[in-house]
Amino acid sequence: MSTEITVRGSFSAFRPPERGTVHASISYHGPEKDWVYDQVARDLAVVKESISRLEDAGAVTEWSAAQLRTWSHRPRNEEGEQLPLVHVASVGVEVQFCDFIALSQWVGGHITGTEGFELSHVKWVLTTESRDRLVAEVRSRAVQDAAARAQLYADALDLGKVRAVAIADPGMLGSQAQSHGGDGMAYMDAAPGSSAGRPDVELAPKDISVSATVDARFIAPPS
Repeated sequence: MSTEITVRGSFSAFRPPERGTVHASISYHGPEKDWVYDQVARDLAVVKESISRLEDAGAVTEWSAAQLRTWSHRPRNEEGEQLPLVHVASVGVEVQFCDFIALSQWVGGHITGTEGFELSHVKWVLTTESRDRLVAEVRSRAVQDAAARAQLYADALDLGKVRAVAIADPGMLGSQAQSHGGDGMAYMDAAPGSSAGRPDVELAPKDISVSATVDARFIAPPS
């Protein structure tokens, strides 16, 4: 009588990131609506000019700026008393770099005269082509891992060569276990500021992790 062997195979691969997307914002608040709007518009023009130079140099692959928004709120002090109206203006900026040295310099303080600029985080990724190739590789290696596991169990029982009868994503063969693979992205919180005269800070992102997991069912002939 044949023996059924059900296993879970997995594999992870790591690659250095190929793109870094800066997520930042420019914002001001103050008692005058026109003033905060003008300050943001001025800083945004400076930022766009710096991005354009980097784009021409081949360091930036793409970028975008959200619509400039304004709103108002009336804060309260510690005693709960209502304070004068405060106006706020803000715009979000995303810039994708392929040159990480240029990225480090840009966020490390080379955008002069933009007091409202604030770095949120940097998102590190592979290019679409590289990630697709890596995903295909780790999925294939996960299947190979499952086959090796099943054969190891069969050998321990002195059975013959196993034969696959089912391959599925995790949990689809009736197993309740869950598995979470890497999403091919990494993040870095804001660290460098924009103070003039501060030495350059070279960011060192972690490698991108891409993982795959499969469930598989094999049949092993009797010994």
